[in-house]
Amino acid sequence: MSALSRSERASVLIRRRLRRRAVAGSCPVGTWLTRGEHVPLGVVFRSRSKDEQAATAKVTADQPQQPRDPQAPKGRPTPKRSDAQSQRRSRAHTPTNRKDAAKAQREARRADMARQREAMASGDERYLPVRDKGPVRRFARDYVDSRWAVAEFFLPMAVVILVLTMIRVPSIQSIALLLWLVIIVLIVLDSVLIWFRLGKLLQERFPNENLKGVKAYAVMRTLQMRRLRLPKPQVKRGEKP
Repeated sequence: MSALSRSERASVLIRRRLRRRAVAGSCPVGTWLTRGEHVPLGVVFRSRSKDEQAATAKVTADQPQQPRDPQAPKGRPTPKRSDAQSQRRSRAHTPTNRKDAAKAQREARRADMARQREAMASGDERYLPVRDKGPVRRFARDYVDSRWAVAEFFLPMAVVILVLTMIRVPSIQSIALLLWLVIIVLIVLDSVLIWFRLGKLLQERFPNENLKGVKAYAVMRTLQMRRLRLPKPQVKRGEKP
């Protein structure tokens, strides 16, 4: 009798729970159990959170993915095609270790030196060294190359004087020493003349430019023979710079 009453009480409790779930929408309304009908415990005590999560995931999966509007702002400017290509090349040629980086630096240095040698021969301002760049330095070179200078004959005269001093004749050796004195005095006078004349022309043509070291640069160029000067002369003798 006591066992029967316990089963009845269990059936009543099960019916109440099913009614509550039917009201909440988890179980169809109107589902009733008769006495002795078996109810799985998984249906009664099933977790609602898992059901809700599954339903939410299904609804999210069913929703179509909205494509991005091509007119919508990206938050950054679109790079130019040339910039994008240069960035891709730089990433492709970026060295990955120290050995490759050192090799790349050596190759870049050799390429720069080759361009500078070509610029020295052709007078291309883009690849000249910093010492020779600029319109002021170019004018100083043209001024020196357009005139005769005593200092450019110093090397051949030095060879002649050295040969004369090797001759064991006192009179010839005296002539050699006199030639040394004459050539040095002439070089000094000519250099002073170039210094002042070039300085005056520079002040007239380039009043707002930095002229520091330009006159010394021109005087040192006179000490070289014309065919050995670098950068190569771009004007002829007698031609105005």
